[in-house]
Amino acid sequence: MLFKIIATVIYLAILSFLAYSGFKGTKNASDYLVGGRQIHPVIMALSYGATFISTSAIVGFGGNAGLFGMSLLWLTFLNIFVGVFIAFVFFGKRTRKMGLNLDAHTFPELLGQRYQSKFIQGFSSILIFLIMPVYTAAVLKGGVEFMATTFQLNYDVTLFFLILILAVFVSMGGMKGVMYGDAFQAIIMFFGMAALIIVVYLQLGGIVSANEKLTALASNPVAMEQMVGKTPPGFQGWTSMPVFNSPLWWTVVSSIVMGVGIGVLAQPQLVVRFMTVKSNRELNRAVVSGGVFILFMTGAAFTVGALSNVLFFEKFGQVAVTYAGGSDKIIPSLITEFLPSWFSTIFMLALLAAALSTLTSLFHAIGTSFGRDFFEKTLGMKKNSLIVTRIGVIIAILITAMLAFVAPRIEETDGLIVMGTSIFFGLCGAAFLPSYVGAIYFRNISRKAAISSICTGAFVCLFWLFFIHSKAAKTIGLCPALFGKDNLLVDTALAKLSQIDSIMIALPISVIVIVVVGILTKNQADKAHADKCFDGVK
Repeated sequence: MLFKIIATVIYLAILSFLAYSGFKGTKNASDYLVGGRQIHPVIMALSYGATFISTSAIVGFGGNAGLFGMSLLWLTFLNIFVGVFIAFVFFGKRTRKMGLNLDAHTFPELLGQRYQSKFIQGFSSILIFLIMPVYTAAVLKGGVEFMATTFQLNYDVTLFFLILILAVFVSMGGMKGVMYGDAFQAIIMFFGMAALIIVVYLQLGGIVSANEKLTALASNPVAMEQMVGKTPPGFQGWTSMPVFNSPLWWTVVSSIVMGVGIGVLAQPQLVVRFMTVKSNRELNRAVVSGGVFILFMTGAAFTVGALSNVLFFEKFGQVAVTYAGGSDKIIPSLITEFLPSWFSTIFMLALLAAALSTLTSLFHAIGTSFGRDFFEKTLGMKKNSLIVTRIGVIIAILITAMLAFVAPRIEETDGLIVMGTSIFFGLCGAAFLPSYVGAIYFRNISRKAAISSICTGAFVCLFWLFFIHSKAAKTIGLCPALFGKDNLLVDTALAKLSQIDSIMIALPISVIVIVVVGILTKNQADKAHADKCFDGVK
């Protein structure tokens, strides 16, 4: 325990130094919001990856891999192909240049300036400020769960100290401090996950032996009996895809793989990182390091999560979710039961790094949405906007802390980490992705088309989450309170649709709206402004 405390103190001391360095280097709003647009490409790539990969990926989605199996590796593929390659090559370069042309410092500001709409900037900022804390709370819950288990502390006590640390780091350092800290934490995460997957494979006799054992476990009647009721219908084992078109197939494919894999393109905290480098050359250099990092982090988490079933079954005669008592507890239980204490310290720091790196970036995005986008740009109150931004960060931290405090007290809390992540990624994809693509690729997309798409995508997504999607609607509780049933499609011929994630419904509708309204209003686009936006964009 003493070694863990010393290691944690050293880790926090280094983070404090990096945050202070960011604070000293922050002279103006550009420094605080986009790092002065002079961030090194490797720092940017590591920061992007560390922000993308959080405790929700390791604890939440890693635990879901323990429940659903290696089918989640399709998410790793999308994370790399869509979240890194397409994002950097086809979105990043245009975003960086257009952001520079428009002097935009945040994602809502980029959309607002491109479409010359205060409404878009204000509405987007409020949506981010109100909904992002759901995802932030999911990340925070994952970090607190693991830290509480590691240090044998009360959940609420751990939450309090983690929030206190975050409040100091984010409000002080700005984007420079956040990204310096992200890069340092990404290194810790990489080595922690590398050690984890190596140790697990060694304990199971190597790669071939481990995977054969996991495949064979699906033929064990005792193991499969324990899985009854743990997943939606369609489970076929931990190395197989669920039965096509089954409820589990829709959960894995729509909510986890597509919801997160596509929604990543319109994540405000990730998009803004494209605006922190000085040229497209830096983005090209960042693709490889970002891709390798994402591959190793998600691939290792999902593989280890699935393989944990073999370890738990061989030692305790129970599959992972049965022994741990829930998917969110699989990874913490794995570390506690099967790995030496010295390793738990290394992994504890890796997980703490994953939590803090993502949380600092999320809080920074929420704060800038409140201070820069809403207070300064939408309301026109430019005085003390940087102070208001820091206040916005503190408010966001308090809201997130409240949600994380309430989370363990909600019925059926298992899977909340993954659900919170999927909700926010899906909402961003449905609300922002069509207008974002239109902003950076199409000169003649009108303001009305963008506004219609953003509002429609957000409304349809939220309606689906509150009243249609089976797990989300039941957990949120508004539909049961108003209508006395878990979702509006229960006991109807369309009940199967309640398994489909909101992004699969809301995103296509949002695309149709921006295309149709764009065609009807194509002559309303400002040609001179479009020329300014697209100057040098390629």
